[in-house]
Amino acid sequence: MDQVLKRFDMVEARMAAGPSAEEYVKLASEYSELQEIAQAVRALKAAEQEDVDLQAMLADKSTDAEMRALAEADREAVAERLDTLRQQIQILLLPKDAADERSAILEIRAGTGGDEAALFAGDLFRMYERYAATQGWKVEVMSTSEGEVGGFKEIVASVTGKGVFARLKFESGVHRVQRVPATEGSGRIHTSAATVAVLPEAEDVDIEIKPEDIRIDTTRASSSGGQHANTTETAVRILHIPTGIIVVQAEKSQHQNRARAMQILRARLYDIERSRLADERSEERRLQVGSGDRSERIRTYNFPQGRLTDHRINLTLYKLDRIIEGDLDEVVDALIADHQATLLAAER
Repeated sequence: MDQVLKRFDMVEARMAAGPSAEEYVKLASEYSELQEIAQAVRALKAAEQEDVDLQAMLADKSTDAEMRALAEADREAVAERLDTLRQQIQILLLPKDAADERSAILEIRAGTGGDEAALFAGDLFRMYERYAATQGWKVEVMSTSEGEVGGFKEIVASVTGKGVFARLKFESGVHRVQRVPATEGSGRIHTSAATVAVLPEAEDVDIEIKPEDIRIDTTRASSSGGQHANTTETAVRILHIPTGIIVVQAEKSQHQNRARAMQILRARLYDIERSRLADERSEERRLQVGSGDRSERIRTYNFPQGRLTDHRINLTLYKLDRIIEGDLDEVVDALIADHQATLLAAER
């Protein structure tokens, strides 16, 4: 804790000394990372000193009965505050995922269930879109493939903001829905699924993509024909030869399609590299909430019962109507808390 305070004070002093713009940006980033824990450490030290002063007051035989009673009551309150601060600092000192503060690429695909799966994929996207709005994040749709009766066969979007990946990274996996589809006349409950992938957005410095490792093709984007027929080659298809990953973007601007396709490719390659490193660190892998496997069923949305169940942490909430409208904080906080508790247990 002393090292953290020393480093925080040094960063603060260097920022005040008027460094170059480039250095200031780096210092400001580190300052932001250290600020919360530095404040918690200072609060802990102040509480510890307050406890020492109260103990001295109680040990002083000249302290009258009324002051002694007040000091004992204050010591109980200080003890509770000390426990809270120590736990908070333990969590803040845990090793952090380097990608936690990053923006993310959100990919949702309809799974088993036909039209109903596509409708559910649309519901999931709108849930995340509304949740992003409550967090002050920006959502930009990058590509879509719409379902026959609505929803999406696939939708890819960028979610931009501070700490997006930290809050959404446990959403990756298979989401299952149980409900009566709008197209079902007999009132029978169907089970469908959609897969969610949350990838930390990668910077150019994270992943080097060599020109010889990719093949870029352009084609005419599909249209409804007639006067709206696309007569220029705007759709972009990028093949990453070493991995076989294919990214297709088919909006109106070829330049924008190329940039977005490269952004998605970079995020997918970065995710593969992160997974490879996680596999090598078997102990860290064991501590993840679930396996992170895209094929793992992580959550069930039961509409007839108004119930959401997260199978990884045995969390059941009867507020599905609010959750599907974007009220995700309780679920996200529970997943993060469980992950932190597991890490703390391992540290001890």
